[in-house]
Amino acid sequence: MEKNWKIVATAVTFGKFYKEPVKRLQEAGCEVLLNPFGRPFTKEEMVEYAHDADAIILGNDKVPADVMDRFANMKIIAKHGVGVDAIDKDKAREMGIIVTNAPATNKEEVADCALGFILMLARDYFKIIRETKDKEWNKYPGISLYRKTIGIIGVGNIGLATAKRAAGFSMKILGVDIVERDEAKSVGVEYVGLPELLAQSDFISLHVPLTDKTYHLLGEKEFSQMKKGAILVNTARSKCVDPAALTTALKAGALTGYATDVYDFEPPAWQPYFDFPNVLLTPHIAGTTYDSNKRMGDTAVDNVLAVKAGKTPPNLITEGGKSA
Repeated sequence: MEKNWKIVATAVTFGKFYKEPVKRLQEAGCEVLLNPFGRPFTKEEMVEYAHDADAIILGNDKVPADVMDRFANMKIIAKHGVGVDAIDKDKAREMGIIVTNAPATNKEEVADCALGFILMLARDYFKIIRETKDKEWNKYPGISLYRKTIGIIGVGNIGLATAKRAAGFSMKILGVDIVERDEAKSVGVEYVGLPELLAQSDFISLHVPLTDKTYHLLGEKEFSQMKKGAILVNTARSKCVDPAALTTALKAGALTGYATDVYDFEPPAWQPYFDFPNVLLTPHIAGTTYDSNKRMGDTAVDNVLAVKAGKTPPNLITEGGKSA
């Protein structure tokens, strides 16, 4: 008789808004443990809850090698989302643990957030709304998006979705990426080098994965190259921006504003620039809506159930010691 699988869902929103993925796992003979903390697991909690698990449905938690070493039965780590930079994929290959993700399941929502951030900062909406509700009747001139230039760093699925939204504002769209996509060019993206993008862009939206090459991609040099008064939004990874250089640029008035939805840890260690009035913070919810939660949950479960059935999962990142 086939052994029932134990599934630990560390993703905070898995099974919270949309229950069907949990039901599918249970009907397939799985025991499902949902996140009881409302935040990412610590390393110690990951070991406690998942040391004997067959699968993890992973949120924004970190799975380093020393944690994987404590896994006795793990077959798959299924990301409830896109980025897998917090998983030690080399260790997973070594241990024969399959890693999957849920690509493009929240791209529209993250792009919505990026444009929302830009609008909030460009028009001072965050400030005006608060003052008006406090019965202050102040009118500020904002910055128009119409025919301005947006620079998109990383024109993948989310960057492309952001470009499509920018096209609706009749914006000039500059892009930086290692691959130049015809679909991006068809919506108006002009590929340029990073220095040119920084120098010309009124708005900069960051959409790259975290790798050795993108760590502190925007540092002191890059901030000095930016057009004075630019607005920067980051819905990618916090470590793609050097926090010291960012703080200096904000203090000097080189940036009109900064908005981020991503952090090194959750909840984050408080940074001095978090308190600046022209900095917007949201708790890593750019990709979280009822609709995207359904897509991410279904995709993660598709991957888990495929592995349970001995099949290749549809969104394979690593398998059994070799790269997909």
